[in-house]
Amino acid sequence: MRKIILIVAAILSFAAASQAQGWFRQPTPNDTLRSTVILPDNSVVFQIYAPNAQKVAVMGDLPWDKPAVFTKQDNGVWKGRLAKMDEGIYRYRFVVDGMNVYDPKAPDAGETSALLTVAPKGDEFFAMKNVPHGAVAERFYWSDPLGTMRRLHVWTPAGYEKSTDTLPVLYLVHGGGDTDNSWPGVGAAGLILDNLMAEGKMKPMVVVMPNGTIEVPGGDMMAEVPLFAKDMITSIIPFIEDNYRVYTDQANRAMAGLSMGGMETLEVTLNNPEMFSYVWVLSSSFAPGNKEVYEYERGRLKKEADRYNKNFKLLVFTQGGQSDIAYNNCRETLKLFDEAGIKYEYNDVPGGHSWTAWRQNLYDLAPRLFK
Repeated sequence: MRKIILIVAAILSFAAASQAQGWFRQPTPNDTLRSTVILPDNSVVFQIYAPNAQKVAVMGDLPWDKPAVFTKQDNGVWKGRLAKMDEGIYRYRFVVDGMNVYDPKAPDAGETSALLTVAPKGDEFFAMKNVPHGAVAERFYWSDPLGTMRRLHVWTPAGYEKSTDTLPVLYLVHGGGDTDNSWPGVGAAGLILDNLMAEGKMKPMVVVMPNGTIEVPGGDMMAEVPLFAKDMITSIIPFIEDNYRVYTDQANRAMAGLSMGGMETLEVTLNNPEMFSYVWVLSSSFAPGNKEVYEYERGRLKKEADRYNKNFKLLVFTQGGQSDIAYNNCRETLKLFDEAGIKYEYNDVPGGHSWTAWRQNLYDLAPRLFK
């Protein structure tokens, strides 16, 4: 646990240092703001960062008799409170200077964003084409380590429903701040996989897209990585193997993740190498800038090098070129793998730290699995 906290802290330190180079905007109270806080008495505090606004309200399926009255704090955050509410599910939206604003800090905020597809020719590898299409299912499972119901998405190839074939599995994780809807949404995973299948470029497989984002007290992302790793091993994999016709051996199991999902991929696979044959780390790394983490990872990789070389049939690191904000950290991390004599591949694709690169990564990755 301490190791993971140090890794994430170092990455955050790297990001903070990069701000001085113009890579990141200056931090604001919005970065750690919780837009809704449910208090023990079932009253709800609503918050939105709108430093230039003149008036803020909240609307939706909420009690009308005692509306929340918003006041502006010195830090630019508007805060309003609704008295005790009955148990239930409510829709809401902020109204900022007369304009409807859907909560940008809600856990599912990314899913309410519109998708703009720019595909001039229509023959791009991520385009919707006249080919057999698989199914992307939204599934819910019980997470033992988190003690709650969680959601994931699963892509199955065209014809899976009528088939009796048993298939291998790829576990594909998004980055920080996103959800399990990101890969099948902006990541266009279903379309990419459908097109590869139609062209005969990949083996049939089941692709599981879990939610790597976990709400933790105070919004502390440092605690998310080990929690997800436990969820992956104890709940996600067993759920998939209980509910889908998939192989359950190492040779037919792969994992890939981008950015923070790459950290989660490393956490899962390096601690359980006998469970995975294929590991892809996209735009991610350890944090060698932190001396303690650097020395820990140096020692661990040297100690476990033979184990990793024996178990990982294909270990790949890839980035979106030098404009990828993870670029320097990843290159430094790979020095540890070199020192330990661990076999891996490395490549760059255009796109920086963005879905342009990660969609290309999936297009390149899928055909190489389970050969």
